[in-house]
Amino acid sequence: MVEVVVAIPTFRRPKGLARLLAALAALETEAKVTVLVADNDAEGHDGLDLCTRLRNEGYCWPLESIVVAERGIAQARNALTDHILAHLPCDFVAMLDDDEWPEPGWLEGFLKVQRQTRADALHGAILRAFETEPEHWARACHGVAPLRDRTGPLAMIDSTGNVLVRRSCFEALEKPCFDPEFALSGGEDRDFFERLRRQGRRFAWADEAVVYAWVPSSRARFGWILQRAYRTGNSDMRVFLKHEQRLGDYAQELLKIAGAFFVYLPLSLVPIRSRSADALCKLCRAAGKAAAIFGHRYNEYATVHGG
Repeated sequence: MVEVVVAIPTFRRPKGLARLLAALAALETEAKVTVLVADNDAEGHDGLDLCTRLRNEGYCWPLESIVVAERGIAQARNALTDHILAHLPCDFVAMLDDDEWPEPGWLEGFLKVQRQTRADALHGAILRAFETEPEHWARACHGVAPLRDRTGPLAMIDSTGNVLVRRSCFEALEKPCFDPEFALSGGEDRDFFERLRRQGRRFAWADEAVVYAWVPSSRARFGWILQRAYRTGNSDMRVFLKHEQRLGDYAQELLKIAGAFFVYLPLSLVPIRSRSADALCKLCRAAGKAAAIFGHRYNEYATVHGG
């Protein structure tokens, strides 16, 4: 029987965590599942308290919870992986965020594609559930649009919001697995997968492994969408600069940034909201990359969205 640990970092989102744990309780799977939650709020520890209550009520899966005192998404992810490697034997680690929840067939979807592709790490589909509907022209923007792709081999994985990873991937990486330098900015997940890519690990997309992500009103605003694009560019460039690159790679990145300003600045002024919105997002992403080159770090996760 395949053994899977579902690893969940949480910070001050007790409603979202409760929704996620309820969805995990409804999983339809033949796998042996353990759920591990890392509460990154040592003072309030609402996540820890919720897990304690569910355990006492007879939660269907083994449910463990730990408190991570040092603030940061990388610190929470490292605490999860360290605990798993030390205490929880398993074949795979599935990672979900506390604002997500899976369909009943989510895990079996992952395991089916993993058997087909023999991938070391897989990313699944993410659909959105909105507190308030964004304007139609904004629904195609990154962070609001659904994440879907064709099932099969994948060149790269960018995030840990709905992934399945072989345990051996964590065992083989130099510790910490997630770089604390990205604690409040995000990007620790892209850095993690970049390190796996450089080891020759194989990736795949599993579109059958579907989760839903809650989008609160604060994240449906176009201002937040632009901030997200800026942060993504900023953290992606910081990951790029961290790793040794060929001279041609540096030149290519600089050309991409310059080209984005040349192409998308005029398009951002076009009086078609969908087209100008997409252009503004690409401009903000390029601006985030340029800012990272000059040492600026945007800490998106200093603010909590949703409950």
